[in-house]
Amino acid sequence: MGVLIFEAAMIDAKTQFDHRLRDLGRKHAAMANGYTPKMRADGLIVIQPKRKNAFMPFKFAMFAIAALLLFKTFLLAAVGPDAYSDRLGKLETGTVFEQAGAWAMQIDPATQYAAGMIGPILR
Repeated sequence: MGVLIFEAAMIDAKTQFDHRLRDLGRKHAAMANGYTPKMRADGLIVIQPKRKNAFMPFKFAMFAIAALLLFKTFLLAAVGPDAYSDRLGKLETGTVFEQAGAWAMQIDPATQYAAGMIGPILR
């Protein structure tokens, strides 16, 4: 009976050891992206992996959309709605990339309103 208890304890210790090794492997892989030292309340310095910034793609997308709207607004205000529509018509009959550009550059209400506001300043 004592041998069975000893074997069960060894199996449990091996399982715990395997879990600790797996956790250390995950932490090591996460530290490949960088790490920062942190001091705990008890004074122990612990190295923690840097967290990935999940909002960076979101910020980039918002910046790209804002830049596109500003660009469209400037073009619409500079050349006028008739010339702008003519140029969009030429893009719509072009290649797939030109058609995608025409779709992205189409006049929307926000662009039209902003171009109306800055149009008199540019002309």
